[in-house]
Amino acid sequence: MGITEDKIREFEEKRDELLLMGGEENIQKQHEKGKLTARERIDLLFDKDTFQETQLFVKHRSTLFGMDTKEIKADGVITGFGKVNGRTVFVASQDFTSSGGSLGEMHANKIWKVMDMAMDARKPFVALNDSGGARIQEGVPSLEGYGGIFYRNSVASGYIPQITAIMGPTAGGAVYSPALTDFVFMVKKTSHMYITGPDVIKAVIGEQVTHEELGGAVAHATKSGVCHVATENDEDCINKVRNLLSYLPDSCHSPLPIKECSDSPDRECPELDDIVPDRATRSYDMKQIIRAVADDNEMFEPHELFAKNITVAFIRIMGQPVGVIANNPKFLAGVLDCDASDKASRFIRFCDAFNIPLLTFADVPGYMPGTEQEWAGIISHGAKLLHVYSEATVPKITVVIRKDYGGSYIGMCAKSLGADYIMAWPTAEIAVMGAEGACNIIYRREINDADDPAAKRAELVAAYEKQFNNPYFAANLGIIDEIIAPRETRKRVVALLESYKDKTETRPPKKHNNIPL
Repeated sequence: MGITEDKIREFEEKRDELLLMGGEENIQKQHEKGKLTARERIDLLFDKDTFQETQLFVKHRSTLFGMDTKEIKADGVITGFGKVNGRTVFVASQDFTSSGGSLGEMHANKIWKVMDMAMDARKPFVALNDSGGARIQEGVPSLEGYGGIFYRNSVASGYIPQITAIMGPTAGGAVYSPALTDFVFMVKKTSHMYITGPDVIKAVIGEQVTHEELGGAVAHATKSGVCHVATENDEDCINKVRNLLSYLPDSCHSPLPIKECSDSPDRECPELDDIVPDRATRSYDMKQIIRAVADDNEMFEPHELFAKNITVAFIRIMGQPVGVIANNPKFLAGVLDCDASDKASRFIRFCDAFNIPLLTFADVPGYMPGTEQEWAGIISHGAKLLHVYSEATVPKITVVIRKDYGGSYIGMCAKSLGADYIMAWPTAEIAVMGAEGACNIIYRREINDADDPAAKRAELVAAYEKQFNNPYFAANLGIIDEIIAPRETRKRVVALLESYKDKTETRPPKKHNNIPL
């Protein structure tokens, strides 16, 4: 005997009731805050009619503090999978309309399940966070729930891409899962992240601060670097997540997504011939070089507002994703400091984990001097950059644009760190340090003994610049593989990436390395 119409009708009624989550009144409140609901966000994230929900009927089983009489539909989180740009992605979307999206035992179990599915399927995982935090009424099981998520974030790291969008409050232990994922998006004015909220901070240490000042999108995008992309609203956030996913492979074992390319491999960039100023003390925007080289001048830039003295970005070269790391002389002369080193290192490690080639543009005067940076640990932070470039086995191409001095020359993927090919523009200056500082050390006695020390210093500086403020000394030694006209940069990068597309490189077998964290 088949399933009766009554059974089907009962199922449909139960399903439709659960799909409403917190109900019309709570949905209206969500909209009044300028926020979409969890289901509306899912509809934006996935290609039309491709989302498949999992474990809709899961319910909490807590009986403490009156929980035995409280229903939380879908236990406050929507999980499942679907297609984003035609490719499978798994998701967990917390629903603030359902008991504030609080995380309890079964809520966490649903997230565990979909994360396990993502890892088994070797597909990206996206978390859309909008939650009041741990469900206090359930006690320790909610803490265990967070622990299981952190564990899975760590196991999945470098195996599948993990992206978090903070689309509401995220506080306390809930902030650590986003920090364990590869990229964090936040929405301005409606999303917040912090370990401890403003009220507790005021009570404990007497400091007064607003939610936005403490943990808003702009604060984390500019000051802490926790946020990679600060977005204008929910729609903008979801669209940017979709854009980022288009650059990423499904897993570390998957091929890179190749986009159909209408740009030419032979396109020259004549605008680059005039981009470097005629005086070394003048700045320019490195992003103009990145865009000129990229297919159709397009780039996706994480951490745009953080450590602006270095730029990291995803671009495409003949449809293939490429990770770009570039000093930006427009900010702090492109110097390397603690934040810039951390920002670049994290990005390089991500690209290497997912087999995305690295393209480095160097214009760096050195590491930032001073007590502030020394006491902040510039030595260990700078060492991260050396470590990750050395560790990376993907194709590594470096282009020296202008200054490339001292330890920072090495830090921006020198040949000795494993660069596969290094090109330099005729404007490149490759030396241990700038001419003034070098002459003050090398020729200290000659300068001090001269009748006119200033004139003698100027003479020696000019001679040093003539010898080293060019790429030819390094090219003579084979440290620079090729000197190119700036307009030829894209063509040469296209050819090199094609040449190195089958590159393989192995390292000594070990459990894992010990990066200077």
